Amino acid sequence: MKKMQIFEPAMCCSTGLCGVGVDPELLRVSTVLNTLINNKITVDRFNLNIAPMEFVTNTTINEFVNKSGVEKLPVVTLDGEVIMTGRYPTNEEFVTLLDLPVTMLGEAKKAIKVQATKKKSGGCNCKGGCC
Repeated sequence: MKKMQIFEPAMCCSTGLCGVGVDPELLRVSTVLNTLINNKITVDRFNLNIAPMEFVTNTTINEFVNKSGVEKLPVVTLDGEVIMTGRYPTNEEFVTLLDLPVTMLGEAKKAIKVQATKKKSGGCNCKGGCC
């Protein structure tokens, strides 16, 4: 099984979900990680404020932070290699990177067929009816 680790900036708690203004992205990531844990899949999550030694002892992350600064966090590693910086993986990226069934993090997206409707010109030769 692949090993994913997420190194996050300093937050007030381990998930960043405290206080009055909850970041929807942190809520999504926490939900994804809880779902993975419930399916016996572990993704390590390190907050700079709570687990600073993880940033010091991991040579790759230590070099990254010294070179790029904490402003570029979060950093996501897969099997020890940096694969993403400055953002969290999407749900689709989580399942792809960890080789999981697409349905583990929700129903697979269904293809939606959209039919374009062509508007008639308003008499001024503009395309699509927009003048």
